[in-house]
Amino acid sequence: MSDATATSTATPGSSRLYFRQLLAGRDFAKNDPIARQMVNFVYAIGDRQTGEAVLVDPAYAPGELVDVLEADDMMLTGALVTHYHPDHSGGDMMGHNIAGVRELLERVEVPLHIQGDEVEWLRKVTEVSDDQLHTHTSGDVVMVGEVPITLIHTPGHTPGSQCFLVEGKLVAGDTLFLEGCGRTDLPGGDPAALYESLTQRLSRVSDDTTLYPGHLYSAEPSASMGDTRTHNFVFAPRNATEWMGMFGR
Repeated sequence: MSDATATSTATPGSSRLYFRQLLAGRDFAKNDPIARQMVNFVYAIGDRQTGEAVLVDPAYAPGELVDVLEADDMMLTGALVTHYHPDHSGGDMMGHNIAGVRELLERVEVPLHIQGDEVEWLRKVTEVSDDQLHTHTSGDVVMVGEVPITLIHTPGHTPGSQCFLVEGKLVAGDTLFLEGCGRTDLPGGDPAALYESLTQRLSRVSDDTTLYPGHLYSAEPSASMGDTRTHNFVFAPRNATEWMGMFGR
């Protein structure tokens, strides 16, 4: 594992934070051609002192991801999903069945945290039951031990897409990449909503926050929000009209 994409770090001022960025097809699911093609990131976030941890978007090989936690003396206590697409949550895609949250919950009974607007979509794709879902609204906080994870609803790529803010790190799923943003031409996509998410809902995320995307679509696996806002072309439009001219369907 390279230090760049599979790390366990403590944020300055906090010795509790456990944080790993794991690349599908390289750090786990190594023999899965779809995982290697899609280059998804899965994130492990936890509290070093209590040994509790959650997995973000645990697709492709959920059992291997639990093994990663256990090798680090961490215990899985929950899962968070940025959005319903099978490469993040599991399900059928491109003629293949991708293991995900359903298989994870078969191994370990833990809460699955999603935005309320994503429930119907996630249920259809993964066939998880309602009693396994913990639904949220924007601004809710999920505690992992004593480490708080703030949930930010960022619709646009899907109706219930969400980002996770934890101690100077933004895990953004497919809402925002270092270069570009999530597609809006798939079922549930909304370019106007994504513009609002990027320019309004994420506006309070400081420039010194580190962006951790849902895919390795750039040379680097992470960057500051300040650099992303400066260099990512999705922030070039000066208003919603210009945005829709570039990204509207």
